[in-house]
Amino acid sequence: MTTLRYGLIGTGMMGLEHQRNLNAIPGVSVVAAADPVQESLDGAIFTAQERPLATFLDYRDLLAADMCDAYVISSPNFTHRAVLDEVMQSGKAILVEKPLCTTADDVHHIYQAAQNYPSVFWVGLEYRYMPPVRHIIDVAATGALGDIAMVAIREHRHPFLVKVGNWNRFSANTGGTLTEKCCHFFDLMRLIAQANPVRVMASGDQRFNHLDETYDGRRSDIMDNAFVIVEFDNGVRASLDLSMFAEGTVNNEEVSIVGQRGKAEAFIPSGIVRVGERSGWGSGVTERVITDDRVLVEGFHHGASFLEHLDFADALRHGTPALVGAEDGFWSVLMGLAAHRSIDERRVVEMSELL
Repeated sequence: MTTLRYGLIGTGMMGLEHQRNLNAIPGVSVVAAADPVQESLDGAIFTAQERPLATFLDYRDLLAADMCDAYVISSPNFTHRAVLDEVMQSGKAILVEKPLCTTADDVHHIYQAAQNYPSVFWVGLEYRYMPPVRHIIDVAATGALGDIAMVAIREHRHPFLVKVGNWNRFSANTGGTLTEKCCHFFDLMRLIAQANPVRVMASGDQRFNHLDETYDGRRSDIMDNAFVIVEFDNGVRASLDLSMFAEGTVNNEEVSIVGQRGKAEAFIPSGIVRVGERSGWGSGVTERVITDDRVLVEGFHHGASFLEHLDFADALRHGTPALVGAEDGFWSVLMGLAAHRSIDERRVVEMSELL
């Protein structure tokens, strides 16, 4: 089996997460890394664990070296368009971290550029790979729940972590919390609904987190809580309940799918899945813990990134399309931007306004 050679562009928290996962997958090798911050590059050198690793302070020099079959882009969100414009000139396989971009103009630009891309173009929306979430998606897809009517997602978690240069403390850099973080959940909604969104309504603000943080005289403006409702073109409705000051909980994420005949729900990180029929109060409900024996690295996302990389490598080897592609990244960003617009303008936002 020919070894697939990977290059990392961005070796901060998520870049190293990808590196640790790739280190555990047979037949792939991280051979190069680029980051403008030497401390971040040092992290990649340490994570390589004596594996050969070429390092670059400028990703353009990594591209010029032409030593990789695939590039994993984990640079700050606001750099994605510029980085992708140059990486896509290589024609090599790409896995770009979410969000695909941070503005409507940028995500339209990259989406169009990706339409005829000659290799795999993959977007890192790995929450769909979390084993309990994957399980209830598969249950819904079998028709066991009947026609799907409602999807409800709750994330109650800790505040955003510190990143290099504190770039993630400003919405202009991240795309806003509902784009930066919640694109995962909008992707899940669309995947489960098997439809595209038509309108979004939301309410949220910055209530507690980062209020006392200033950088170069600017106060952090990162939203830390919101409710979002999304209506899809097939009649499915979905909701998001987000709190980033809710460390006092057992499960950070809960995903619920309700159909005409039943309900399925998944809880993260406990791994518990419940599936029930409309046969009476509490009867006909099964409960089990779902895991995936293929997972060798749990990482930050409970094995999801590892499973994502298995499929990405498989697509590279067989020349098959990305299972999570530019269209998925495109819609997940636009849904987040629509939610922010709804909050800012205190109105329902039609998705057609961003298309």
